[in-house]
Amino acid sequence: MPSKLDIVFGPAAENRLHEATEPGFGGALAALESFYFAFNHRDLAAFGRVWTDDPLAQLNNPLGGILRGGQAITELYDKVFHGHAKVTVTFSDVVAYHDEHHAIFAGRETGEYTVDGGAPVPLAIRTSRYFRYENGRWAQFHHHGSIDDAAALAAYQDAVSSPA
Repeated sequence: MPSKLDIVFGPAAENRLHEATEPGFGGALAALESFYFAFNHRDLAAFGRVWTDDPLAQLNNPLGGILRGGQAITELYDKVFHGHAKVTVTFSDVVAYHDEHHAIFAGRETGEYTVDGGAPVPLAIRTSRYFRYENGRWAQFHHHGSIDDAAALAAYQDAVSSPA
């Protein structure tokens, strides 16, 4: 059953991976919050633990296009975390669709990026994330993100793909 959630996960998100082992919706929320902790703090170890190792895990977003496999997804974000651009996002306006083994979170990411300490550039991304409970933990299996403004998308891709 879908439900609108009154949650916001951004730069103040916490690493709750130890709680992502709990079955039920609370464990799924812990995994989701851990993703935003890892992303906003550029914590590659936590980021890799949020994603499944399944080779069919899939990322569809403005940075990587379509990538499959937790390792390939983590490798892309290793480049993002160590590039010239520093990106922070906050996930809000969340609707959750879930049962005891699956959770989909759809909402908006808003935030900004800076390149080499320059002026902040705003971000607005439509996003969804799919988590599944298996092997004693909640893991992310799918992410889709879209930026509607073509010029903003091109600028973001250019900023984030520039090597450090």
